[in-house]
Amino acid sequence: MKYKKKIIKVAIDSPAAAGAGTLAKSLSKHYNLLYLDTGKIYRMLAFIKINQKNKFNKKFLKMKIKNLDIKTLNNNNLLSDEVGTEASLIAKDRSIRNLVYAFQKNCAYNPPKNFNGSCLDGRDITYKIIPDADFKFFITANVQTRARRRFNELKKLKKKITYTSVLKSIKKRDKNDYNRRISPLKKTKDSVLINTSKLSKRACFLKIKKIMDVKIKI
Repeated sequence: MKYKKKIIKVAIDSPAAAGAGTLAKSLSKHYNLLYLDTGKIYRMLAFIKINQKNKFNKKFLKMKIKNLDIKTLNNNNLLSDEVGTEASLIAKDRSIRNLVYAFQKNCAYNPPKNFNGSCLDGRDITYKIIPDADFKFFITANVQTRARRRFNELKKLKKKITYTSVLKSIKKRDKNDYNRRISPLKKTKDSVLINTSKLSKRACFLKIKKIMDVKIKI
């Protein structure tokens, strides 16, 4: 895909609750990049399927994605385990993925002029959405750490949830994400592996910033 100017493109893949979203937001703010949490798009569609089943058809979804305002993806209702599980199932639908791909690629390659570039995180960003990204990272952490983070996140939102149920959900998400036939989660050879299990948010950010600064010289 062509883009209008020289921009910074950052691609991040990760399993659920590894901390990629937090890192991507920090990087986007620091380098003035358009940030898109691609998984939230599938969560939005899952939320529609769960709550507005009669509207869940290709025509409606196409219209919804075409007119999508990224800010609407910050809805806390999209963070539930039920929505997450449904999202991982929807992500297996090739026709729906094609609709989402077009939106994601446009964000990646044609961010608004006031941004220096784009930063997208998801499951297949490094090899499907931005294969020519300037920077590619694979963010991970052990499953217990990820479950604890998601549990704490949901508790802050006053969700009635148990750690055991969240751990079970995370493991189910991993199985779906790594093993789906269409665009499975995987680390590409040219992606830098960052394990956040024992690193603070600040330490993770500085680790990636050091890598990026060498190339872009900011």
